[in-house]
Amino acid sequence: MAVVRLACGDTRFNNIYGIAVAMFIVVLDLLFVILSYIFILRAVLQLASQEARYKAFGTCVSHIGAILSFYTPVVISSVMHRVARRAAPHVHILLANFYLLFPPVINPIIYGVKTKQIRERVLGLFLRKEAKGG
Repeated sequence: MAVVRLACGDTRFNNIYGIAVAMFIVVLDLLFVILSYIFILRAVLQLASQEARYKAFGTCVSHIGAILSFYTPVVISSVMHRVARRAAPHVHILLANFYLLFPPVINPIIYGVKTKQIRERVLGLFLRKEAKGG
């Protein structure tokens, strides 16, 4: 979008086309994800064991969290670069950094909370600090 701003002519069509393509891709991806999860949920609900269903739902929730942690910054960044062109440059820089850093930082947290060994180890670190400090 920074290069498009350098153009002397009218760039409204490029902005509209760019945001339409970006939204189409996101909507199409999310449509396939939702369709996949419908099939997954049907299969999970047919499991005999309550514990197996619980584990499967836990995995699904983690995956949905990871998907949302990726798509949310993508959509926000894409919309902000096209709609809020008059925003201060530091806002665009902050959004670009958020877009690049948020998904890889939050992804291990999402999957780490689900893993019992990691969760217990992290809680042990925090509880040990509280015991020493208290």
